[in-house]
Amino acid sequence: MRLFFWRTRPIPVLELHGLLAARPGGLNIEGVGPLIERAVAAAGKGGVLLLDIQSPGGSPVQSDLIATRIRRRAEEKNVRVVAVIGEVGASGGYWLACAGDEIVANAMSIVGSIGVIGGGFGIPAVLQRWGVERRLYTAGENKARLDPFSPERPEDVAFVRALLDDLHARFKDWVRTRRAGRLRAEESALFDGGFMLGARAAEVGLIDRLGDLDGVLREIGGAKARAYVIKPRRRGLLARLPRMLAAEVVAAIEEAGLPRL
Repeated sequence: MRLFFWRTRPIPVLELHGLLAARPGGLNIEGVGPLIERAVAAAGKGGVLLLDIQSPGGSPVQSDLIATRIRRRAEEKNVRVVAVIGEVGASGGYWLACAGDEIVANAMSIVGSIGVIGGGFGIPAVLQRWGVERRLYTAGENKARLDPFSPERPEDVAFVRALLDDLHARFKDWVRTRRAGRLRAEESALFDGGFMLGARAAEVGLIDRLGDLDGVLREIGGAKARAYVIKPRRRGLLARLPRMLAAEVVAAIEEAGLPRL
């Protein structure tokens, strides 16, 4: 009998799936931070880390915190990062992909959506129709800005527009920095908030090439390459259901009107 004590070192794959949100169950730095540390350590100095990205976006803050942490740790350990987009890497999901030194996607992946969105609802007419009197007391003239029960003010619209433009500018600067020298289309077409298929994204330079996670894994480690998948530990559905429902209600209230990617 022959004994083999050497095996191909597994390649770390950090799973980044879901909506970017600070709330429990969302994709956020609180849950992903420790996983980034494990993934970079597993890659080893001078090694390779794969990002398995499946996200339509969400919180600008969480997008930036996660991407910045990946870049910081990768640069400290001289780790090459390859981002692989599956079904979707759009908006905040694309922000995460830009943390990679290389971005790979399927020809039919949804990519891009470099923009910011925000909004809400206004129901003062409903209150008036039902004879409901709104009583609101504030200290600070803008403390009740964007209150859905009050008529919309032009100065509030201008404020929100400026906020969205500022966030959009930061998003564009991040893409310009990470994709420097690789963008092959007018910025007006790339940064208008629209999304595209992976095949088109490869043509305009939002990604480097077409491919998938298994193919990239084999390119790096050969035919016998193994993945060391690092992802959040999830409890059973029945155990998570009450918390999930409560979190969704709270999140809907907290996030109403907040800008998101």
